[in-house]
Amino acid sequence: MKIVTAAQMKDLDRRTIAEAKVPGATLMERAGSGVVAAMERAAGSLSGKTVTILCGKGNNGGDGFVVARLLRKQRAKVHVLLLAHPGDLSGDAKMMYRKFISVAGAKAVPASPSAGTIRTALAQSDMIVDALLGTGLSASVSASYQAAIEAINDAAAPVVAVDLPSGVHADTGAVLGAAVRADMTVTFGLPKLGLYTGAGLDHAGTVEVVDIGIPPAFIETIASCVSLITMETVHRLLPDRRVSSHKGTYGHAGIIAGSVGKTGAAAMAARAALRVGAGLVTVATPASVNDTLEAKLLEAMTVPMPETKARTLARAGLEDILSFIHARTAVAIGPGLTTHPETVELIHALLPRLERPSVLDADALNALAGQTSLLGECKIPPILTPHPGEMARLVGGASTRSINDDRIGAAVTFAQARRVMLVLKGARTVVAHPDGRAAICPTGNPGMATAGTGDVLTGMIVGLLAQGLDPWDAACAGTYLHGLAGDLAAARMGYAGMIAGDVIEQIPFALTEVVHGTRA
Repeated sequence: MKIVTAAQMKDLDRRTIAEAKVPGATLMERAGSGVVAAMERAAGSLSGKTVTILCGKGNNGGDGFVVARLLRKQRAKVHVLLLAHPGDLSGDAKMMYRKFISVAGAKAVPASPSAGTIRTALAQSDMIVDALLGTGLSASVSASYQAAIEAINDAAAPVVAVDLPSGVHADTGAVLGAAVRADMTVTFGLPKLGLYTGAGLDHAGTVEVVDIGIPPAFIETIASCVSLITMETVHRLLPDRRVSSHKGTYGHAGIIAGSVGKTGAAAMAARAALRVGAGLVTVATPASVNDTLEAKLLEAMTVPMPETKARTLARAGLEDILSFIHARTAVAIGPGLTTHPETVELIHALLPRLERPSVLDADALNALAGQTSLLGECKIPPILTPHPGEMARLVGGASTRSINDDRIGAAVTFAQARRVMLVLKGARTVVAHPDGRAAICPTGNPGMATAGTGDVLTGMIVGLLAQGLDPWDAACAGTYLHGLAGDLAAARMGYAGMIAGDVIEQIPFALTEVVHGTRA
């Protein structure tokens, strides 16, 4: 699904009205209906519950009036606050205002309420709807709107933002003076870039996209290099599990990982590769830690490799490692390897002779700091999975903050320059293609900010590579499933106590949800 700028969405709306002859009021009705449906999915029936809707004077406010009318029809206790004079309402918004007051009465919509009135109404609400500003904002919010936004953020009730949290820039995600912190944003037609970048990540909450009837042919003409990974896309990518299949059908993933004290990283990657459907998984690890790793793994195999005195993989084991790779369908390199000088030398010598689809993570990435030109010597472009700190080291001269300030730009620039697939981990993980495309993953949560979840992602991606997915598809599908498994784990146990193993255990249920469209 394409992710668009405010200008692109405005043009799609214009074409739909002018060329497809869909009245703007019809689009507004569909938008409002979509918001109500999303609210009911999240909170159940709203009958009898108090919902306060704050409306601005533009189309976003018009959407809010539709929401108000539909909720009133469903017997919710609806309070509407209009932060403008009714005479200032524009076009379709004025029509929706009149439709609402025709059933509720003019007294049901206090105009230009005081800050105290707003706070009193919000304190009595079971749910709040932000329909103040939408996507058209390009300058700092005015004082009256800022006061309303602050009141929303201080309220205890959950907040639903209409199209975009008010005060967030639709393209950059920047906060323009003040911005609503929503629990859920219901956006229309196509997702907006600002929901997935910058501060927009912290203000959008869960994002739901509502189809309002923009013709697909119009969407096809939009030149957007950024897309949203969807469940439907991942469903199409996953291989069928045929009745006649056997373990060899789904490939043999090799994982080169581990060192003394860090066999857990190798074990988690191996288990994740198996859980995502790889037929066979074998881990190559330093000889002296092989028994320890073998004790942690029942279904995966292990192969002891030459090691250094520090019990890390040795440069002398290059030919053994190459033989190991040659016998596998796809390989992952890096979890728990350490940056011992000999191990780094091994990685440097290995890359130009790497002839299998591969994932490079963790210490394999750290070994590339200052040596990223080696990536150009890989026979098959690898998938790199850095977190922002590793990304900063790969780029050189960057900081974690500068990477996070422009996650899409940093990922795409590096992928193009080094001709690799790049998975920049973090809140709303970015997958970048060397042709300039980028995909944003909508799944995942703060509970995944814990040791080992990156190793799980590496195992999942190599498991999908082993099953025959091409690198781009494996990176996108693996990232989505990884986040979904994390979301399922969080739903069961909350954020704070989650560990990487919890994510692994939820991988089969994530697969079930994607394949069958049902929560396991």
